[in-house]
Amino acid sequence: MGLQQNVLGQNIKENFRNDFEEESGESLAGQQKEAFDLARDKILHQYRERKGIGTLGEKTLHAILKHYIEPNEEYHEQRLDSFVADIFKEGEVWEIQTRSFDKLRKKLASFLDRHRVTIVYPLPRVKWLIWLDQETGEATKKRKSPKLGSAYDCFHELYKIKTMLSHPNLNLRIVLVDVEEYRYLNGWDQAKKRGSSRCDRIPLAIGHEVHIAGGGDYQKLIPPALIRDFTAKDFSKAAKTSPAKAGLALNVLRHLGAVEAVGKSGKAILYSRVEG
Repeated sequence: MGLQQNVLGQNIKENFRNDFEEESGESLAGQQKEAFDLARDKILHQYRERKGIGTLGEKTLHAILKHYIEPNEEYHEQRLDSFVADIFKEGEVWEIQTRSFDKLRKKLASFLDRHRVTIVYPLPRVKWLIWLDQETGEATKKRKSPKLGSAYDCFHELYKIKTMLSHPNLNLRIVLVDVEEYRYLNGWDQAKKRGSSRCDRIPLAIGHEVHIAGGGDYQKLIPPALIRDFTAKDFSKAAKTSPAKAGLALNVLRHLGAVEAVGKSGKAILYSRVEG
């Protein structure tokens, strides 16, 4: 593992300030961008001091976002009831969740009746892939993924806590980030990539954020061009996502009262935004 960590550390040192910020089409206010850069630089410095990524129990993306949301570590990892909140400050909870929202259910059930909770969900906007050989520690040259991520990619995880999303104390903060993703060449196919495991993700720049505070705000997750009489296929095209993912999105949005079924076009259900 030591060789792999050194490779990762060297890659980070060379690449964490690069052309990502220039490519980002949507930028935050300067103060927020500065806060992210400070958090990123602090965590990456700590990890380089420890000879690379993977030497701490906490993943890099999670650690950087935690310091971005709340720089004061006094409020980090606070025990509430029988759980530990990522951040607890002045009666409010922030949970940084990169995946597996189903694992949040018990924690949310404990927190929501007494505290305002914000789920911070990072999604990759621009992603570069770097493959690591577990035996030699060698890293491949990074390759840019052709897919550009967006906030519309959130529904796979939101579906897992669909019944909790309408709770008045629950907020959602979707953060789009440009990342380097390190994966092990330990998959089951000949190239060892299919079914491979992820080592870590290094956020390099921050992009657009979507803040949702209550049911009406979920209309922010509907493509602007879709107002009335649109199908799942229309959603798929407008959001640049797959038909299956579009169907899942509409399932969640309909449950939340952001859209409603208003008829059919052939076999396809027609949806409209819910006014008000």
